Amino acid sequence: MNLSVSGHHLVVTPAIRAYVGEKLERVLRHFDHIIDVHVILSVEKLRQCAEVTLHTRGKDIFVQSEHENLYSAIDELIDKLDRAVMKHKDRAFGHPHSALKHQDSGEPA
Repeated sequence: MNLSVSGHHLVVTPAIRAYVGEKLERVLRHFDHIIDVHVILSVEKLRQCAEVTLHTRGKDIFVQSEHENLYSAIDELIDKLDRAVMKHKDRAFGHPHSALKHQDSGEPA
């Protein structure tokens, strides 16, 4: 997985980069088919924004979050990203349609 963290009107310190990497480990526990992740952190007056684009095979997942504190914005972002990845995982690797099960077992559909 390639991770790039960039800042818009913000200097990305090694501590912030490490914090984002540490939080992304939670997403990687649930889904390991991630090709690369691009995180953009920005400051707009009193709002701290964090957005991420996660590239997987066949799908790009984009999530953004805003908060007054940058670390809280990152935490919200990771929560939203985790839900989006789990939803994508359920859709992509879900169970086959129930009509196929009925057809194979000889029961009426």
